[in-house]
Amino acid sequence: MKISELRAMSSDDIKKQIADSQHELLNLRFRLTTRQLVNNQDLVRVRRNIARLKTILREREMGIR
Repeated sequence: MKISELRAMSSDDIKKQIADSQHELLNLRFRLTTRQLVNNQDLVRVRRNIARLKTILREREMGIR
């Protein structure tokens, strides 16, 4: 998702998206250790997505933007 699309989401939707992404990251880590993961870049993509979502939440808490 683009950052503008993420910023348009409500805080509750962002929190739900974070939880879903963390669950996806857990599954990717399991697949990595069992050598079923084909593309290691998926781990990086999910971690960055979680970081983006948490940054948006923090900006809202601090009143930035």
